[in-house]
Amino acid sequence: MAGEDDQNINNQPPNPPPPTQQAPHTVSTIKLPILKKGEYDIWAMKMEHYLAHTDYPVWEVIQNGNGPVSISTDTQGQIKILPPKSAEEILARERERKARTTLLMALPEDHLARFHNISDAKEMWDAIKTRFGGNAENTGYKGRDQRTGKQEQLKALSTIDAGVIDWSGQAEE
Repeated sequence: MAGEDDQNINNQPPNPPPPTQQAPHTVSTIKLPILKKGEYDIWAMKMEHYLAHTDYPVWEVIQNGNGPVSISTDTQGQIKILPPKSAEEILARERERKARTTLLMALPEDHLARFHNISDAKEMWDAIKTRFGGNAENTGYKGRDQRTGKQEQLKALSTIDAGVIDWSGQAEE
């Protein structure tokens, strides 16, 4: 009987290896936020989160700049940008290009021409901020200081014309 047990053990196929653990992977799509008039602050927050989620190094390029670019001057005195030499320089240029492209895609079409020629993503972000979020007039937000200033102006004298005071534009207290 001992020999019979040995044959049964040898005739059975070996147990299959246990299945390997695979991390569950999810596919997510996030829509690129498009800048709308008067909504720069909200757009900027959404862009930061979008880029931090999809490609954080690109957000770092927008925040901090991409570092120096190798340049030289030709015989006619024209500045030329030299091609990248190291893998690190190639990666930096790719990130810069991706950051610029992402910012341009997030702009309304009627503003593309204004920002298209800016070659640095950080400069582009700053230009967008200046244009759309630099002050209350651009953002559509009327802050407390502006309202208070307007009230002060209304309380002041409108005009003094040859000793006649015009109080018509004055606010009542």
